[in-house]
Order: sequence, then C-alpha cells, then structure tokens
Amino acid sequence: MGGAAVLGAGALYVAGLVFTGDEVPSGTTVRGVDIGGLSESEARTKLEKELAAAAAAPLAVTVGDKKDTVDPTAAGLSFDTAETAARATRSDKDPFTVIGNLFSSDGGPVEPVVGMDEDKARTALTALAKKHDRTVRDGSITFSQGEAKEVRPVTGQTLNVDDSVKALRTSFAEASSAAPANLPVKKTEPKTGAEEIDRAMREIARPAVSTPVTLTTGGKEFTVTTGAIGRHLTLSPDSDGKLVPKLDGAKLLKDRVIAPGIAAATNEPKDAVLRLNGEKVEVVSDGTPGREITAKGLTDAVMPLLTKEGAAARKGPVATVTAQPELTRASAAQLGLTEKVSSFTATFEKAAYRTTNIGRAAELINGSTVMPGETWSFNDTVGERTKENGFTDGIIILNDKYTKAAGGGVSTVATAVFNAMFFAGVKPVEYGAHSFYIERYPEGREATVAWGSLDLRFKNDTGKAIQILTSADDTKVTVTFVGTKKYDEIKAEKGPRTNVKEPGARPGAEKDCQPQTPLEGFDVTVQRIFMDNGQEVKREPFKTRYTPRDEVTCD
Repeated sequence: MGGAAVLGAGALYVAGLVFTGDEVPSGTTVRGVDIGGLSESEARTKLEKELAAAAAAPLAVTVGDKKDTVDPTAAGLSFDTAETAARATRSDKDPFTVIGNLFSSDGGPVEPVVGMDEDKARTALTALAKKHDRTVRDGSITFSQGEAKEVRPVTGQTLNVDDSVKALRTSFAEASSAAPANLPVKKTEPKTGAEEIDRAMREIARPAVSTPVTLTTGGKEFTVTTGAIGRHLTLSPDSDGKLVPKLDGAKLLKDRVIAPGIAAATNEPKDAVLRLNGEKVEVVSDGTPGREITAKGLTDAVMPLLTKEGAAARKGPVATVTAQPELTRASAAQLGLTEKVSSFTATFEKAAYRTTNIGRAAELINGSTVMPGETWSFNDTVGERTKENGFTDGIIILNDKYTKAAGGGVSTVATAVFNAMFFAGVKPVEYGAHSFYIERYPEGREATVAWGSLDLRFKNDTGKAIQILTSADDTKVTVTFVGTKKYDEIKAEKGPRTNVKEPGARPGAEKDCQPQTPLEGFDVTVQRIFMDNGQEVKREPFKTRYTPRDEVTCD
C-alpha cells in the first residue's frame, strides 16, 4: 500500500515537470503586464517592451513642502527584466511545488526587480537638494519711510541624500501608486518665528511709528518724526529669539530732520572769539556754556513713548545738561592758539552770486577749531550747497565746461583754504584741482569741491590746535590759520608746464550755454619746501594735470 502511494506521487511529479516546463504560470502580471503562459525569454522580451514607458516616466517626489519630479534614467534607475522574468517563471523543482503547479494556474502579481546605479542616484538627488534646500531665516522687522516692515521667518530644510536613495528606489518600484515619494529632509526652525514677529509688530513696531513724538525742554518743544524714529530704531533678537527694541540716540540726535528742532530748543556753547593783532592772537570774547541734549537723554525720553498711542500720550520732557565750550580764554593759549601760522587771499571778479556763495561758505568755516590729530572737512563744515543752506545758483565747471548750479564760486573759498593748508605745512588728506586751469588761481595750488564726490580735507599734524579765521567781501576772501608754527617757513616752487595740449573749439548747444575762452591743457608740479632755522628740511611734490579748456561759443 505504501509503495503504491510513493509510485503515485512520483508519477504526479514527473507529470508536473512535463506540464509546467519553464513557462510563467498563467495569470502572472508585472506592473499590469500579463506574462502568464510565456516562456522566460518571451516574458523578458514583453517586459522590455511594455515597461519601457513606465521606466522613463518622471517620478513624482516631495522635498519638504515642495513638489518636483526625478528623471529615473538620470537617477540610474531601471527595470531588470531578465531577473524579473526569471523570478516569475516557476522553476522550483521540489516535489511539493511541482505537484502543486498541476492543480493551480494562478501566478498572481509579481514585483519588478529594480536596478539602481547609486552614484547616479546621489548625483540626481544632490541636484534636487541644491534646488530645494533652504537656509533657515529668522523673522525680522525693519522700518522704511516711517512704516514698519516685517520679514517673515523661513524654516530651513536639508535633503537627506543617503536616506533618499532608498526612498527613490521604492518609489520607482511602486510607481503605480498615486502618492509621490516623500523624500526625507532635516528641518531647522527659526529662533525668531512667526508668532514672535506678530507680537513685536503688534506691541512695538507699529505703535513706535504710529505718530510723531513731541519732546519739551526749557519751555520749548521739538518733534521727533516717525521717519526719524524708523531710521534709528532697531528690533534685535535676544538669546531666546525675542525681539528687543533699541534706539540709537547718538544718530537720532544728529538726524537731519530733527537736528534743527533740537538746536532751536537748546543753546549750544559758544567758543571764545579770536582775532589777529599783527602776527599774534588775542581773545576778543570768552567762551560761554550752553545747554544740550545728550544721546542717552534723548533715548531715555523717546523710548517710553514709543509704545503709546495718540499725540497726547506721545509727549514728554527731555533732560538737558550743561555743555562747556571747546575753546575758552584760558584754554586758547594751552591749545597753542597763539600766532598766525599761514594766510592766503583769493581774489575774484565781482558778481552777486559770488558775493553770496563765497561769503556764506566763509561764514560757515570761520572759527573752526581743529584739534591735534583731527581731520577737517570742507564739505562737513560748509554742508550741502543748497538754497536752504544759504547758497544760490552760480557758475561751476561740469564735464569740462561752464554751467550753472547751486553754490557756484565756492571753489574760490576752497582754493583759499587749500593754500592756507599748504603754507601751514599740515597734511593733505583729500583734494582735487579744477579740470581745466582758471587764470586767477596759482598754477597747481588750487582746489575745487563737489558735494558727495570731492572734498577738501586735511589732518592737523602740528601737535597743537588750529583755528581757521575767514573774512570775505565782494572781490576777495581771506583764510588764515592760527595756532603754533611747526616750521619757520613754508615755500612754494612751481615747475614748468609739461605735456602741453592745445584746446579745441565747439558750439554750446545747451539752453543756459556759458561761453568760455580757450586755454591749453598741461601738467605742472609744485614743490612744498619746509624750512627751519634757514635750512631746507624736506620737500613734497603736488602734481596737477589740467585738461585743455575748449573754446565754447553761444548763439
């Protein structure tokens, strides 16, 4: 009986081998492609054809909150159709499997075998990371034209390339799924987040620039505008990311909009007035103290009012302190302001605009005290040449030709200051000559200035203080440096004109055309010679290049 059973099983095994051979069981599918009943080679051929489109279809992925696609071919992904067909073929020869195949024809779905070039996959994922990685950004608040502006925070994210390789392989194998592959990323939250930005905007920033602040001192008041507040108020995060307001009182004190109001509400100290009596300096009147607002005092007055709303609530007192004059009768001699160091007079033809502009510049410069080691600036002292600053339109040189602009004629004062500087022996820091030579000035010893582009500056390296005294009338301006001479004498030695170039001629087409006579261009060097005890100590060359002054005729 037992022998008969064994014989029967053996017969079934042989029959199973004959029946199934190397065919793929019927009903077997790979990604929806039916390969049942095909031989292994036939199945491979069919899969190569039918899966080609799927193998090339872009893979949908998400990187954090961004959607994108990956090119499977570029990422080194492919279907191994040979291995897939081999696995689908029921080639297992054990008796139970072979006999079972006689009574079952349902192969069912088979997952495709995926091939991957990991180097290519990492390259593709690195490119994806460059596209979607982002640096964490804290939220912040700035101010522009008196309004609070918020910069929303950004959560940082970095694609995990190594872990994404596996996710990409899985997505490719299961691409029939509608859901994109969620690639792993590392997220970094900002320290100053959206909630803190909203709080700071609501509690600090918007109220701070809602309406101007009014401050009072000594029965006088001045206004701190919302624009000025915005220019000097910052909100910076503390160690926990909380935004903390800070007002730069020093810059607010000098703000161009509110500085005139502060000056009108306070009284600056007045320096002692000096004048020359022959070659020696005498004090005409002593310095007097004044009252001033400090940067700290201004900050302390403004800050508590910034979070209040309404004009009445944004009004308060500001403290002042006594300010001593920089120069007094007693300190004048101590600072070395004892004698005339140098002086130069520049002459000019009488013209109403020259009288106004030269006189105004001289007025603003007069009494300037330059302490040892300090650098004096023409532009900082005189300010922008505007009508509001007391200047009018006059003739200037622009693009190698005469034209009209505010402050014309001021270069005459600059030339006088330059020569006083030259003969005082102090160190020039910045200067520039006119583009072409003007005959009323000494060759190579003249200067021009332009607001925002060219200044006249010198450093007081005498070891003693210098004060600049000026006087002007309708035809001349005199600039004198008083202090203590460092050298007995400073001489000027002009060299010959070289590299001479002839001028051209051209008509003036401008509406406000200004005629000009021709003059050659040339190079010239002036030596500054330092003398002490009758001996030459050193020389310094001042080199100037003048362009030709073309003749311009106006119809």
